[in-house]
Amino acid sequence: MHKNTFFDLASLTKPFATTLALLCLLTEGKIELDENLSSLLLRKIPADKKKITLRHLLNHCSGLAAHRPFFKKLMLRAEKERKKVLLDLILEDNLVYPTGTTALYSDLGFILLGMVIELKSGLPLDIYVAEKVTSPLGLADHILFNPLRKNKKYFAATENCPWRKRILSGEVHDDNAYAVGGVSGQAGLFGAIDSVLYLASFLLEIWQNRAHHPNFSAELLKQFFTRQDIVQQSTWALGFDTPSPTGSSAGKYINPASVGHLGFTGTSFWIDPQRELVMVLMTNRVHPSRENNRIREFRPLFHDRVIEFIS
Repeated sequence: MHKNTFFDLASLTKPFATTLALLCLLTEGKIELDENLSSLLLRKIPADKKKITLRHLLNHCSGLAAHRPFFKKLMLRAEKERKKVLLDLILEDNLVYPTGTTALYSDLGFILLGMVIELKSGLPLDIYVAEKVTSPLGLADHILFNPLRKNKKYFAATENCPWRKRILSGEVHDDNAYAVGGVSGQAGLFGAIDSVLYLASFLLEIWQNRAHHPNFSAELLKQFFTRQDIVQQSTWALGFDTPSPTGSSAGKYINPASVGHLGFTGTSFWIDPQRELVMVLMTNRVHPSRENNRIREFRPLFHDRVIEFIS
């Protein structure tokens, strides 16, 4: 283990890449929060999904399923066709509840958001994120997609993949993201702990009006940090989660106004504005198997001990 060991950030891709990229597009006036799917994706949308907006997708209340193993079908297609096929598969998939009525964390919704970014920016997702989000902070070489292609070394190995037949190291763990080339709205980002801590801390500085990102405003970021209350008792803001009243992975002490996110591979961050505290946890809990779920007990324990130590 090195300080510059790259971890597969998994779903931290959602807040750190996809959500921040959408903040940039909103600032540029290329999208709107309550714009519907047909306008966002520039195509005909099935009737059951016509009411879905950008806000619904970011708030995890679109009605889309949490996950589907679409990679099994995608891997049978030519690589250049897979992204279009994936879009068709998501739009053809039945909603699991009516839009705006239930909160269900959805990878599928963030896959669509990644596609929205590419359509509205005219750039591949990884390029747009690098140019607009990470480069202004000097992080483009430190928080990135497909690190192996950029000659990065030192990776925390993830799963002994049952279908790729190898222990994954430096290639994305998420099956659907892997199938479309390692760059997707729900997963694919890699980073070392210092860089992830720097980015999360910079968001706190913006939140406290002490820093400025050139491509999105503090006011817009604060809106994204705020629970939307589209669905009663949902903890979701816009692309960021907030602590559950009981049983939160953030532990029992964290301020209710805090924001954070978890990653399937064993990564997470929480930002507590009251304490001006950022906690980043990097683990590879899926190594060698995702069946290891002890992270569920460890996360709140870790966050409680940190807060006890500094109190």
